[in-house]
Amino acid sequence: MALLDRTPARTAPAAHPAARPLGAGLALAVLATVVWSGSFVTSRALHDTVPPVQHAFWRWVIAIAAVAPFAARETWRQRRLLRAHPRFLLLAALLGVTVYNTLVNQAGLTTTAGNMGMIMAASPVLMALYERAGGARLGARRVTGMLVACAGVLLLVSKGSLAMDFAVGDLWVIAAALSFGSYSALLRRKPAEIGGLPFLFSTFVLGALMLLPVFAVSYAVQGGFEPTPGTVSPLLYVGVVSSAVAFFAWNKAVSIIGAARAGIVYYLQPVCVALLSFALLGEAMGWLQVLCMGLILGGVVLGGAGRAR
Repeated sequence: MALLDRTPARTAPAAHPAARPLGAGLALAVLATVVWSGSFVTSRALHDTVPPVQHAFWRWVIAIAAVAPFAARETWRQRRLLRAHPRFLLLAALLGVTVYNTLVNQAGLTTTAGNMGMIMAASPVLMALYERAGGARLGARRVTGMLVACAGVLLLVSKGSLAMDFAVGDLWVIAAALSFGSYSALLRRKPAEIGGLPFLFSTFVLGALMLLPVFAVSYAVQGGFEPTPGTVSPLLYVGVVSSAVAFFAWNKAVSIIGAARAGIVYYLQPVCVALLSFALLGEAMGWLQVLCMGLILGGVVLGGAGRAR
């Protein structure tokens, strides 16, 4: 055994077990991406039964209940640390919980799940713009990718005419993408000493509290919704699976394979949304949607591969 340990050629097979964590990390990232893609489908499916704000509010109430058994104790232990960063936590909760998902739900009233998924796939382009604003230099390859992805988004929301005649729902998704891009950029400033679970639980709670006044107005003006299997099941999905399980899976994937490699998997989202909306909602996919999907995916992959110079 000592001889084998000193011989590089003989120790090469030992690298094979490393493929298992890599495969597990990629599988977890794919799981999170597919689950999050389902959120766009549920937003569209509930557009005529559950008001968007109520959809968002109950999603996070369910998510809080699902995460609490795993996160409440650690959050209590870090309560002083969390109180030391109120502005960061409030802004993260506002962008990532209160605003982003509510805008997605609002978009589901007037646009398709496929469109929502494809437009949201341009979020990495917005993240790159934030990097540039922060002083990072973007290479030509990355800038080209950004332009290609933006062209795909413009073609999609203008239905190929480029006349800027956007559907209302498409505009809501663009606003949601801006919110998500801002949230993702903000995550870089998360204090390292704050644990992942306390951060997740705190933002869920703060986001739901900020939604509470708007929820009360929606309930008073629009009334509630009837709790049937057709409404409760999707809410349980987005609350437990899409909010709790997917975040746990994504965080674990990042810890195994790193954020950069896991982030590449996110580009699969438009494909997942398109397939799910076709299978579950019967949404048609024409040549324009296929073309735009290719442009957006090609652009974000090209832009993500480009290195700062």
